[in-house]
Amino acid sequence: MKIHVFSLGHPRNKMCDDVTATVSGQSPLILYEDGDVVIGGLFPLHYSPVSSLPTYKTKPTIILTWICVYYLFMHVCVDFNIHIYLCCVMNCFSLLYSFSSRALRWMQTMTFAINEINQRSDLLPQLKLGFHIRDSCNDISVSQRAALLLVNGHTVSPVIIGDAASGLSMALLRSLGSFHIPLVSYFASCSCLSNQRDFPTFMRTMPSDTFQIRALAQLVRYFGWTWVGVIGMESDYARFAIQLFLQESVQYGVCAAYTHVYPIVLSQQALDELLDVIQVPMGQYKSEMNYILRAIRRQNITGLQWIASEAWSTAKSLWEEFGDLLTGTLGFAIRRADVIPGLKQHLTSLRPSSIHKSAFLAEFWEETFNCRLNGSVNSHSHMGDNYLDRLPCKGTEDLNDVYSAYSDVTQLRVSYNVYKAVYLVAHALQDMSNCIVGQGPLPNGTCADPKNVKPWQLIHYMKRANFSSLGEKVNFDQNGDPIAYYDLMNWQRMPDGSLHLVKVGFYDDASSAGRSLVINDSVIHWPVGKQASRSVCSDSCPPGSRIARRKGEPICCFDCVPCAEGEVSNMTDSLECSRCSEETWPNKGRDLCIPKTIEFLSYNELMGIVLCVVSVLGACISLSILAIFFTYKHTPLVRANNMELSFLLLVFLAVCFLVGLLFIGEPSDWLCRIRYPAFGISFALCISCLLAKTVVVLMAFRSTLPGSNVMKWFGPNQQRASVLLGTAVQVIICVIWLLTSPPHVNNNTDYSATIIIECVTGSEVGFWCVLGYIGILACMCFLMAFLARKLPDNFNEAKFITFSMLIFFAVWITFIPVYVSTAGKYTVAVHIFAILASAFGLLFCIFAPKCYVIIMKPEKNSKKNLIQR
Repeated sequence: MKIHVFSLGHPRNKMCDDVTATVSGQSPLILYEDGDVVIGGLFPLHYSPVSSLPTYKTKPTIILTWICVYYLFMHVCVDFNIHIYLCCVMNCFSLLYSFSSRALRWMQTMTFAINEINQRSDLLPQLKLGFHIRDSCNDISVSQRAALLLVNGHTVSPVIIGDAASGLSMALLRSLGSFHIPLVSYFASCSCLSNQRDFPTFMRTMPSDTFQIRALAQLVRYFGWTWVGVIGMESDYARFAIQLFLQESVQYGVCAAYTHVYPIVLSQQALDELLDVIQVPMGQYKSEMNYILRAIRRQNITGLQWIASEAWSTAKSLWEEFGDLLTGTLGFAIRRADVIPGLKQHLTSLRPSSIHKSAFLAEFWEETFNCRLNGSVNSHSHMGDNYLDRLPCKGTEDLNDVYSAYSDVTQLRVSYNVYKAVYLVAHALQDMSNCIVGQGPLPNGTCADPKNVKPWQLIHYMKRANFSSLGEKVNFDQNGDPIAYYDLMNWQRMPDGSLHLVKVGFYDDASSAGRSLVINDSVIHWPVGKQASRSVCSDSCPPGSRIARRKGEPICCFDCVPCAEGEVSNMTDSLECSRCSEETWPNKGRDLCIPKTIEFLSYNELMGIVLCVVSVLGACISLSILAIFFTYKHTPLVRANNMELSFLLLVFLAVCFLVGLLFIGEPSDWLCRIRYPAFGISFALCISCLLAKTVVVLMAFRSTLPGSNVMKWFGPNQQRASVLLGTAVQVIICVIWLLTSPPHVNNNTDYSATIIIECVTGSEVGFWCVLGYIGILACMCFLMAFLARKLPDNFNEAKFITFSMLIFFAVWITFIPVYVSTAGKYTVAVHIFAILASAFGLLFCIFAPKCYVIIMKPEKNSKKNLIQR
C-alpha cells in the first residue's frame, strides 16, 4: 500500500495526489467509463473541516504545534484509502477529513444522466457518451491538477462539468483558458463568472448571484425590513456578494446595521446588535454557519429572523443542532425537480458486490454502515474510531433501510443542475450532428464532427442550445447564464421536532417587472409570533411628515419632521413635502391639499349684519333729524343755524352711512370702483358743509360790528358755491385716480388657509390723496370752529363743530395704523367702523343738542333765548 508522507520541512498538499494509487489491485481514485465523447466531471467528494481543531493529549512544542496547525489549515484533502498520522514530538493525532454524501449523489446523477442518454434512441443515437470523474476536494490546487488530468490524460474530455464552488471555477477557467475547454458549473453562482470577456468558455446551470441578490433585496423590501445585518464567510466571493446585495438593496431603502465576515471573533457589541436585525448570511458552506450559530447560542440570543442564501437554504444538517435557532428561516433555493425518473433506483441499487470498482462508493458504503468491506480500497475512518476494529460488512445492507443525504431525493436541486448540465452537452452534440454545412455556428457557417469534436467548437454549440428537461424549458442568455428561478423556502418545525422545508413562494426573473416575487404569507411560520417581525432603525414617517436624515448615520436612521406650513406629504416615508397650490391649503393632518376658505365681509355673518344694521340705522337717524328740522324749519333755532346747509349736511351724512354698505358683500371690480370715490366724495360734501357753516357763524358775528359789510360775501349762493368747490377738488382727485390706476378686486392668496377677496386701491397715492384731502378740509373746519367757539350765541354751533372735529380726528388717526395692520375682512370692517364712527360723531355732536331743544325744550326755541348779551 502506497503511503503519502508529509515532509515537515517542505509541506505539500497531497490530496488525491497519485492517480495511480491502488490498494491490492483496486481501481484508481477516479470513476471512468469509455465512450465516443468522454465528459469530464469534478465533484467535491472530500473536504477538510476547518471549523474544528484536533485534540491531543499533551501540549507539543511551539514550533511543531504551528507546523501541525499549518497542515490543518492548508485544506489538505487526503486520499480516503490512506490513514495519515502526523506525529508532533511524541504525540500523534489523526487528521480527520469529511466525505460528502451529497456530492456523491451529484456525481451519481451525472453517471445516471449519461447512462440515460446512451439508452435513448432520439438523442445521440450514433454516439456513446462516457465519463471521467475526479474528486476536486474543494481545493483549488487539487481541482486544477484534476482538471489538467481530465484534458491531458489518455482520454481527453472536450468539456468539464464542474466545479461546485465559484472560486474553484474561476481558478479552473484561468488554468484551462489556453485550451478553450468549456466548463459547465452546476453550483458556481458568482456573478463575476458572467463576464464573457474574462471567461468566454464558461456556462452554468446554476443562476447567477445577480438574480439571487435581486431576489433577496425584493424579499426584505416585501416585508418592510430596512435594518438588516449581513453575514458572510471570509472569501472574495462572499465579499463580492455582500457588496452587490448592499448596492441592490439600497434602492429599496434597506440599510446594513453591520456587515461581518467569518471566521472572525464575534464581539459582544455585534451579538447585542443581532437582537434587532434580520440576518442575511452570504456564504457557500454550512460549516461557517455552524461557527456563527454556536457563537449565537453561547450568548443565548433567540428569536432572530434568518434569511438564507441558496448555499444553505436547504441544508437540513443544520437543523439537528440548531433547530431552535433556525425556526422560521426564509431562504431562496435553486429550482427543484420534483422527481428525476429512475434516479432513486439508481442511487439505492448499490450492493457490496458492485461497488468495488469505485473507491468513492466503497468509502461511502463503509462510512454509512460502519463496517469494513472485504478487500476494500478504503483504509481509514472519518468518525474517529479505529477502522480495523470494524466488523466486516454482511452483504445484506440496504440503503433503503437508513437515511442518507446520498439517497435523499426530496430536494433535487444541485442534482437537477448536474442533470441539466449533462443534457446541455448532449443537446449541443445533437445539434452538431444535425448541423447543415453553411448554416453552422463556426466560422464561415461550417460544422463540427461530433466524434472528433474540439473543445472550442463545442462551446459554440452549447451557447446556442435550447431544450426541455423534465418539462422545464432550458435556455441561456448571452453570458451563458440560465434564466433565474428560485423557490422561497421556509423552515418549519413539525410536531415531532423534525424539519419541514415548505415552499412559500418563488422568484421568477422571466416574469414582468413587479411580479417576479410571489409570496404566500399565510403559510409562513415565523420565529416569533404569527406575523413578520419588524426590523427598522427608525419607524416610518407617516403622511404629513418627511424624512430628516441623521448626520453621519445610514439612510435608514432618520427623524420624522412635520411638513412646513403650506406643504403636504401623502405618502409614508416621504423624502420631501410638496407645496400646495395658491388656491389650496393643507388639511389638519397635512397629508392632503384642500381648497382654501374664501373670505370677505359677508352679509351672512354676524359682523356684516351688525355693521349693515348700524349703517342703515345711522342713515335712518339722519333722515329722521332731517324730517324734524324740516317740520320745525320756521322756528328760530332751525333758521338761526343755516337751515339750508343743515339740510344738505343731514342728507350727506345719510349718504355717508349708506356708503358703508358698499364695503359689505363679495367685492367686484365695479363695486371697488364705486366704494372708494363714494366714500371720499360723501365725506368731502359733509366737511365742506361744516366748513361753510363754521365760516358763516364766524363771519356773522363779525358782520355785527359797526361799518362791516362782510356778510354780503357769504350769502346762500356763496355758501352753495363753497360746498361745490370743496367737493369738486375731491371729485377731480377721484377721476384722476379712476383713470390712471383704479381700484379693482384681487384674490389674495398670501395668507395661510384662506383666499381673501378684497378690493385693492390700485394706486396707493390716489387712496391717500382722498384721505389727505378730507383731512385738510377737517383741519380747516376745526380751525374755524375753534376760533368761533366763544361767540356769545346761546346755541353756538362752533362749539359742537369743534367737538365733532375732535371725534373725527380721533377716529381717523386711530384708523390709519389699525387699517395697515389688519387683513382681510377685518380691514374692511375697520374701514366701515371709521366711516360710521366719524359720521355718528358729526351727527350727534351737531344735531343732538338742537333736537333736544326742539323736542324736549320747545320753550327755549325762541329768538329771545338765542341771543345772549
